[in-house]
Amino acid sequence: MKLDIINLDKKSVGSVDVSDAIFGVEVRGDIMHRVVRWQLAKRQAGTHKTKVVSEVSGTTKKPYKQKGTGSARQGSLRSAQMRGGGIIFGPVVRSHAFSLPKKIRMLGLRSALSAKAKDGKLVVIENAAGGKEAKTKTLVAQLKKLGWTSALIVDGAQVDEGFARAARNIPGIDVLPTQGANVYDILRRDTLVLTKAALEKLEERLK
Repeated sequence: MKLDIINLDKKSVGSVDVSDAIFGVEVRGDIMHRVVRWQLAKRQAGTHKTKVVSEVSGTTKKPYKQKGTGSARQGSLRSAQMRGGGIIFGPVVRSHAFSLPKKIRMLGLRSALSAKAKDGKLVVIENAAGGKEAKTKTLVAQLKKLGWTSALIVDGAQVDEGFARAARNIPGIDVLPTQGANVYDILRRDTLVLTKAALEKLEERLK
């Protein structure tokens, strides 16, 4: 598959051949769904917690005698049925993460890349360099000219510091290094933008 290469001024600067084994595979929505669920489960904090009977404050003394009161028997004011008592089967601190085979994760990433290529939402740029005088105002004008309102820009092993600084306050624009490229972030943005360096690293990672 051959893709055109442009720069941030929307000028063509050449073309590049990309691997069909990475950007031309069958789009598997079921696999991408599994990978996205795996990603979101890993990032879920799991810090929700309620107090059980042994953790709530209160006396352990029997409220009243067992028999003769006409009321239901009670053993503690900390029981779940009492006001201020403990919670039975409430949430506890835990990890929501689950395992997913590496082959499935790689297939999900290939599917996401192929889906963008199939929809014509994959763009290759020469580089993502902001330089020393990188300004958000300048980058906003360039993105407007390119028509990118919702885009994930993936750079090489390291993101240019000036470019990242200029882009970080622009709504709908995300910038990641190649090792951070993932199915969730690719799918949540309309356009996927890869630098030439990102293409090389992705092909090394997914070959």
